[in-house]
Amino acid sequence: MMHPLRIGLKNSGQATSIQALRDVWRIADDAGFDHVWDFDHLASIGADGTERPVYEGWTLLAAIAASTRRVRFGCMVTGNTYRHPALLAKMAVTVDHLSGGRLEFGIGAAWAEAEHRMYGIEGLEHRVGRLRESLQVMTSLWTQERTTFDGRYYHVKDALANPKPIQKPHPPIWIGAGGDQMLQVVARYADVWNVSGADSPGAAAGLSEKLDEACRKVSRDPGQVRRSVQHVWDGRERTALVDRILRYAEAGFTEHIINCQAPDHARVAAAAAEALPDLRKTVVPLAR
Repeated sequence: MMHPLRIGLKNSGQATSIQALRDVWRIADDAGFDHVWDFDHLASIGADGTERPVYEGWTLLAAIAASTRRVRFGCMVTGNTYRHPALLAKMAVTVDHLSGGRLEFGIGAAWAEAEHRMYGIEGLEHRVGRLRESLQVMTSLWTQERTTFDGRYYHVKDALANPKPIQKPHPPIWIGAGGDQMLQVVARYADVWNVSGADSPGAAAGLSEKLDEACRKVSRDPGQVRRSVQHVWDGRERTALVDRILRYAEAGFTEHIINCQAPDHARVAAAAAEALPDLRKTVVPLAR
């Protein structure tokens, strides 16, 4: 199955400003990027700890919907444990309608222990099972007239969910994952897999082979799942970015997200926009 090269930008919403977020969204929309992203954390992450400012991811997605015209967008990735699946399904439908059907639905099992501890959020110890059930509930709410689900973690009874998404059967599902159990969830539910836990194209290719096998175990064509990767770039060495994306594309990754790093998110986004023609002509879509 042939998948075209698609390239996006990301300003996570952490250690940034509203103006910088709007600048990255505008550049993504105007320069012809395929998608633009934020993330979903309640406290900051990374080596500098949890005290830096961070905006709420899904509120930002509604703002992206209202601030852009053509670019697709999403949250890379939503932490499943932060919200009940019925609420998240409704949020996603609302944003899909606000944008005229441009939402990419990114989700993961969640992992940030500090957030769960400080806010008293439960479920991290069973996060893979919770994600599996959550996806069952949400896809049913998006596609069925009524949903009844009696799982280990979630329970809904004769539940209505109107309106349905603009996109049919629902917005594309992106799942960020790297572990064996999570790859099984990806194989069953994802339209796009975002690689996690691989620090090189070779390591990512190895995980991709594991996903191929997981797909075959559930009788799914591995080529139906697009492969995506995030790239941290400082906006200064264009050849380094082109070479990095080329090496991942050769490993079968056709969805690429350029993470515009602080403190000058807009400068990095603008540099990526200047590099976009080179990126588009360098990588040939790969058959999977």
